[in-house]
Amino acid sequence: MVEKTLRIAGASGFWGDASHSTSQLLKDGSSSGKVDFIVYDYLAEITMSIMARARAKKPETGYALDFVSAAMKPNLKEIARQGVRIVSNAGGVNPQACAEALRAVIAEQGLDLQVACIIGDDLLDQGEQLAGQQHAEMFSAEPFPELNKIASINAYLGAFPVALALQQGADIVITGRCVDSAVTLGACINHFGWGRDDLDQLAMGSLAGHILECGPQATGGNFTDWELVENLETIGYPIAEISADGRFLCSKPAGTGGLVSVGTVAEQMVYEIGDPQAYILPDVVCDFSQVKLEQVGENLVSVTGATGLPAPDKYKVCTTYADQWRGGHLLSLYGIDANRKAEKLAAAIFAASRRTLQLYGLPDFSETSVEVIGAESQYGAAAQMGSYREVALKVAAKHPDAAGIGILLKEMTGLGLATPPGLCGFAGGRPKPSPIVRLFSFELPKGALTPQVEINGQLLDCPDTQGTALNLNTIVRPAAPQTAITEDLVSVPLVALAYARSGDKGDKSNIGIIARRPEYLGYIYAALTEQAVAQRFAHFIQSSAVESVKRYLMPGCHGINFLIDDVLGGGGMASLRNDAQGKGYGQLLLDAQIPVSAEISTQLGY
Repeated sequence: MVEKTLRIAGASGFWGDASHSTSQLLKDGSSSGKVDFIVYDYLAEITMSIMARARAKKPETGYALDFVSAAMKPNLKEIARQGVRIVSNAGGVNPQACAEALRAVIAEQGLDLQVACIIGDDLLDQGEQLAGQQHAEMFSAEPFPELNKIASINAYLGAFPVALALQQGADIVITGRCVDSAVTLGACINHFGWGRDDLDQLAMGSLAGHILECGPQATGGNFTDWELVENLETIGYPIAEISADGRFLCSKPAGTGGLVSVGTVAEQMVYEIGDPQAYILPDVVCDFSQVKLEQVGENLVSVTGATGLPAPDKYKVCTTYADQWRGGHLLSLYGIDANRKAEKLAAAIFAASRRTLQLYGLPDFSETSVEVIGAESQYGAAAQMGSYREVALKVAAKHPDAAGIGILLKEMTGLGLATPPGLCGFAGGRPKPSPIVRLFSFELPKGALTPQVEINGQLLDCPDTQGTALNLNTIVRPAAPQTAITEDLVSVPLVALAYARSGDKGDKSNIGIIARRPEYLGYIYAALTEQAVAQRFAHFIQSSAVESVKRYLMPGCHGINFLIDDVLGGGGMASLRNDAQGKGYGQLLLDAQIPVSAEISTQLGY
């Protein structure tokens, strides 16, 4: 058995992440012990559609260009000197082009670094065949999109192709669409020799990848206790030191800003995981419900306890396609009753726009959105009562025709001298209509495709196992926490009792709540029922409110994960919401009032 731990650092959480992360992690390696791998996550569903459009215009693109130019090119010599290996999903919809571009830069610098790429996830050329198989959308049951509107079709591959590329001697591995954690798990499989039946190790390696995949979100970014996080401008990127049995330590480079604590790591663990006992990946179905986190040093957290079920028998496939047009603008108003002025202006904008639509024989808007930011519009209608002196007015709409959105934007500008007083703005220029990109997710049997590794001019097959169908009914759920709740209760805000982190999965919002102390969990669980959460988000939920909320208990970290359906207005680029990804939903929940014992209330200063 390999005893040496494996140090893996996460240098990118999205396409556009800070370019200094690579040099920061390499500098750390030259002083306090080098990392063995640096991994990069660039891809989201909208990113794939953007890259697909880029490839359609210019066949040699379709990948994260700045991975080559900003992350790799300035750092390749130090990467080679330290012997650090790189795994990145920067390949997008064109991993071969990304690999070729990187090979050219390596050759220019006279370096000896082997580049491999993973292919097999791109199914765009099989669109007609897939449409004929009548796949339904896995969440909404909608029919397969029209072929001429599709921008990308990609299966989420797993980690074993990455491991094979590393076994073949690759110094840098470029993938297309794989699950975000696969870039980390592939390095673990290669180093420790984990097999497909080492389910608990695969689950722990996947959890390590999940902690790393969003970069500084694990080291103080987006953290509930943000005032504890210093020097955001120099925030450290996360490092996981992984042992052969899967246990790992989370840290960050010495001398950097940010914070690594049980709270920061716990928040990232619950981020966008859905059912924590069935976090489905191509290589393993993870159970994070019993994961334990322990602060073992300054900026050092121990992570144990993830377990695994057999790999599923299907790949998740995501298709992005164009559907209608959208557009809008953000204006500011201030002065007495600024919120009422904003509402009157919004009504005038849509009245004028609809009049012009009729003149041109165009249909009405298919959806509209008005949000008065600053007047607590995110908290629901009941919170908007009263007068506010400074607000931002966000007006947006969807229309089947780009011309319809053009009319909205023109009328919005044209009313600039006819508005209530106090209108102002900073950014100049009129926005333009943009195509709405929607997501269509479905499942495909694993035998329907074969991942391949391209290295040294050769293609190596890496067929997946058949997998096992997952039966959620066989999962044993944890018992509800027991707390002796007396009549002597005092209500305190949830933020005094817990951390929270929220995000999206399509049109679903994921809100993770982690109790600051084990004894708080029972009170939180008793108060935050599915009904209570549904009521709090009723102004956002588009379907039957109570049925849209699912609650999952995570005793290991004293947490609860909520999954709310139909709550993001379509989600992503399909949504008109100011917060289309539910990033602030955790904040909305944190000021919920939770009845606790008088003793706890006193301890907290309430």
